[in-house]
Formats: sequence, structure tokens, C-alpha cells
Amino acid sequence: MARLDGKKAVILGAASEGNMGQVMARLFASEGATVMVAGRHEEPLAALASEIGGHYALCDITDKAQVRAMADKAVADMGRVDAAINCSGWGLLESFVDTTEEQLDQIVDLQFKGVHHFLQAFIEKMMEQDPQGGSLISLSSATTKALINNHAAYIGTKRGSEALIECVANDYGKYGIKANTVSPAFTESPMTAQSFQTPGIVDAFTPRYPLGRLNTSEDVANACLWLCTDEAFLTGQNIQPNGGLTLRGNPQATDLEASVGAAMAKLAES
Repeated sequence: MARLDGKKAVILGAASEGNMGQVMARLFASEGATVMVAGRHEEPLAALASEIGGHYALCDITDKAQVRAMADKAVADMGRVDAAINCSGWGLLESFVDTTEEQLDQIVDLQFKGVHHFLQAFIEKMMEQDPQGGSLISLSSATTKALINNHAAYIGTKRGSEALIECVANDYGKYGIKANTVSPAFTESPMTAQSFQTPGIVDAFTPRYPLGRLNTSEDVANACLWLCTDEAFLTGQNIQPNGGLTLRGNPQATDLEASVGAAMAKLAES
């Protein structure tokens, strides 16, 4: 029997080809779940839903009404929601003193208020359904435990989302609702494509992982899959499927500059 047979899942943030949300949706479907994928762009969502035999909804997480409409559509289309996963995010890389109020408003709306909207909407659905309960997951980041330079607004809002999840776990566990965060590290995805193409960047990160490689989107998806099974008896936790990065910490700006410089010099010689 597949590990998610009969379960109904919503994955928000699955509109970019090859991103974590899409990888997760394909894995969940292969394990027997009926999946609704959601995000801001209809064409890729419709194509993915067709591919996996699921459903899709348009949703901007910063708009509370759209989040609630997505939750309503999920119940209308699938009958219930056993898992709701938020994969949305914005990798804002800006120094603390240069971060503008506009940038701060945008990232708070996306990575804190948006998470609040998401959790509110699905807590209500999971309390109303029979049987009650389900699994709520919001992707956080290894940077909340292993700091990196020029990432303060990103780290602050991700850490805030971890606190929201802990509160949900504490308050709503009596309804059978599990709530956890999952923290990727530096992962190849559409959001990080430019960084991965920069010579020396991956070289700076790789020695920081005790298991010898960077985590993949598949690693993150598998962690989320387990949290959504009946086997996972935990809530209010932050899971780090990133090969032990937090033991050694992320490279800092000087490390990155040195690694990129060395890589560029080597390319110039060849």
C-alpha cells in the first residue's frame, strides 16, 4: 500500500517548473494522495494537476480572501484536507541597513502574514471535517539556525513562521492537527538558479554538510511526506533534512567571496 493512500493534500507554491512544490506534488501523488496544487500562475498549475490526476487553484498567499477561497475549493473538490503544505517564499538577499520599507512589507506579507492566513484557513477546515485532524507544514529555512549574511528580513520572517507553527501545534493538537516546519538549506531550484550558476558558490557550501552533499528538493519532499503519514507522531517541531548543515553553519560573505574569487581565477587560467 502507498504511504498516502486515500489522503487529500494541498500544496501551495507549485507554479514554477521544478520547484519544491512541484517535486512534492509529484511524490505525494505517486504515494497515493489526491493533490491540489496552488499558486499564482494558472497554466503550469493546470498542466501539473492534469499530469498527477489532481486539482489546482489560483492563490496569492498574501491575500487572505484568496487563501480562504483555495481552502474552500480544496474541500469542494476533494471532500476534505488531510495535509496542507506551504512552499511559498522569497529569497530576499539584502543588507540590514539597505532593506527598504517596501521590501520589508513584501516579505512580511509573504512569509509571516501569509503563513498566518494559510494556517487559519486550514485549521478551520481540519476542525470541521469528520474525522478531524490533519498535517500542516510550512517550509522554513536552515538559515534560522545557521545564519548567513545579508538575509535578516528573510530569516526574521521565516523564524516568525516557526513560532506560528509552534503555537498552532500547542493550541490545536486536541483536534488531531499536527503542525511542523521543514527547513531546506541551499537547494537547487528556480529561486536559486542564478546562484548555482556562479562559479565557486557550490564549492563554498559543500564542505559545510557532514553528509557530503547539498540537500535536494527530493530530500525536502520526502521529509514532508513522512510528516503527513500516520507514522509521524510529532508536532511543533522544526525538521532539518539538509545533511547536517546546522552542525557546521553556512559559509559567510568572506568565505563566499574567497571561493568565487578562486573559481574565477581558475577559469581565467584555463
